Amino acid sequence: MNKDTEFLKQMGQRIRQIRNEMDMTKDALAKAMGVTGQFLGVVEAGRSAISYEKLKKLCELSGYTSDYILFGKDMEMLNETKALFLEYNEEQVEDACEILKRMSKIVRRNPSKGSIYYDEKYGRK
Repeated sequence: MNKDTEFLKQMGQRIRQIRNEMDMTKDALAKAMGVTGQFLGVVEAGRSAISYEKLKKLCELSGYTSDYILFGKDMEMLNETKALFLEYNEEQVEDACEILKRMSKIVRRNPSKGSIYYDEKYGRK
């Protein structure tokens, strides 16, 4: 299966899953999006794609992001992280980022045996 075919199939599956979560028939969602039920069936089967305008409408109707519908990427964690950062001033965010950078270097040095901090704290080598 080529990349385009696999992309369309996966996107169609996500659209079907979204429709089912919304408890809508194919015809009902199609009407709300401004397409026919037959066309939505073709999209859900992975044989065609929806236009930008219809994707935007589906996002508005479902509350899902285009990143999720198209690529399966869940942006919820990113959005939650952004919201958390708004609670702190710029200096606090910079300090936290520096701590995370240092921690990632420690963990990457010896991932099979744990971090250096863990090894030193608990006497392991």
